[in-house]
This record gives sequence, C-alpha cells and structure tokens, in this order.
Amino acid sequence: MKALDKYLQNVRIQKAKKFINKNDSVLDIGSVDGIMFERWKGYISKGIGVDPTLNETIKGDFYELYPGYFPEACPKGEKFNAITLLAVLEHIPTNQQTQLAIDCYNYLLPGGRLIITVPSPQVDQILEILLKLRLIEGMSLEEHYGYKPSDTEQIFAAPHFKLLHQGKFQLGLNNLFVFERL
Repeated sequence: MKALDKYLQNVRIQKAKKFINKNDSVLDIGSVDGIMFERWKGYISKGIGVDPTLNETIKGDFYELYPGYFPEACPKGEKFNAITLLAVLEHIPTNQQTQLAIDCYNYLLPGGRLIITVPSPQVDQILEILLKLRLIEGMSLEEHYGYKPSDTEQIFAAPHFKLLHQGKFQLGLNNLFVFERL
C-alpha cells in the first residue's frame, strides 16, 4: 500500500471505531491485512476478518484472518457485537447485496452494529487519476459496480436493521452508515 492508501484506510478505521464499544467482538469483511485489529488491540475482545486477497489464514493475539469471501470463509456459528464493511459494499455485485444484508444479520448479535463506509460515485474518477499518477495502488477499481450510497438504507432496512447514524466525511466524498440489528 502506498502512503495515500494507508491514510484513506486509517480515516475509515477511525470513523468506524467511534461506533465500537470496549470489549466488542468484531467481524471485519474485507479485512485485508488486519491493520484495523492491530490498531484496536486492547480495545476489542476478539476480531475475525475475511478477505479474498489473503493467501492463508493469519492468527494474531486476539484475531484471526481467513482467506475467502463472506460468509463462506467465516467460522460457522459465530455471532459478533459489530460487523465492519469499510470500502467494501461498492465491490459487491448488485444481485448479491440483499443476501449480504441477510448474512450480516445472521452473524450479528441482537442490538449489534453494522458499520459501513462507501465512497460517493464521483470518487471512482478521482481514484482513476490518482492511480495514473501512481499515488495509490488501485483499490480494486475494476470491481466497483457503480454503487449509489442512497441505496444503502434500502438494502439494510427493516425488519432486520434500523439506521442509527448516517454522515459524510472527507469533503463529502465518503459516506458512513451505522445500522443496528433488530
């Protein structure tokens, strides 16, 4: 990762942490290398991450990262206080988004939080320029499906979820959604 990639990742991690309680168990979908868990050491009780770019299982002091896709790569029967999808939803094909919401519901404890960051559509153009200038490594732009942040509330709607918080950050170019499992 380049410096700008790391900066953008760090901002998302900081935004998400505001909605994580001390000693929560957290499932991170799209965990990459687990840096979020390393930063939250001593704050959360347990972390599980899944990411299709991993080649092997990684075990840390209080977390494990699994190669593959959610939910297939997740340990079965686990429930979490929080699930994070930081810059992930735009990589999920439209026809799989409803199932993703159901799977998140099934992995969350009642009252658990689903924390999502998703870029605004114009970010793809900015990222393409940054990629050409070699300021970022790409962030799998070829997997972006033209996701509209306005669709998020409908995907994660009642009777499964309730919207707790919605906001923008990074000059309005990124969106933050926090849902509670009903």
